[in-house]
Amino acid sequence: MLLQRYINLPLRLILPVAMLVMAGCASSGGPASAERRSQASGTVTGKQAAVQHPEIPAQAQTLFEQAVAVMASGDFVEAELRLKEFLLQYPAYPGAHVNLAIIHGQNGNEKAAQASIDAALALNPNHPAALNQQGMLLRRNGKFIEAEAAYLKAVTASPDYALAHYNLGVLNELYLQRLDVALQHFEIYQGLVGNDAKVEKWITDLTRRVAASQRTANVAE
Repeated sequence: MLLQRYINLPLRLILPVAMLVMAGCASSGGPASAERRSQASGTVTGKQAAVQHPEIPAQAQTLFEQAVAVMASGDFVEAELRLKEFLLQYPAYPGAHVNLAIIHGQNGNEKAAQASIDAALALNPNHPAALNQQGMLLRRNGKFIEAEAAYLKAVTASPDYALAHYNLGVLNELYLQRLDVALQHFEIYQGLVGNDAKVEKWITDLTRRVAASQRTANVAE
């Protein structure tokens, strides 16, 4: 099954402290949970957020990185508490809202996830990680075209944002059936993250399938 191949995006791809968003990752799950695990999202690190908001003091960055470290360890309850406490002091920090959206998505609370995404985008409408989360939420609800628009906005705002290219590849192959477009985004992703053997296999497979489709189309003409 195609969905199975997207279950384990290598953790080394996702910046210093990051994770895969895996709803129900403790169980074997079957096709439904495989679908939920088919797209990837990373936490926003203190370094990334500090670049966007240099006025935030160093102490705030330290607090934020501590919350992200707890999140990366898998303690989402403690991470959520720390992020909320952080936002009480520094509410204009979109990365913290994005990470809360990831936690809410992990917990299956889509209403809260959307509220956190909205809060991040209100602060920065072109925040790539927030747009990536928006795309994931829309995709989970079957709104594939809207999800594509969110991912595309993310890579327009930040062309080297590898996760959104990965998610565009998944979306186009599995849900929109645009193999050539999926191939383009996986190739961009691979160029950004380096030589990932698993993704390279997907690219090889897609290249073969796209070529076969073109041959079939030529014969039909």
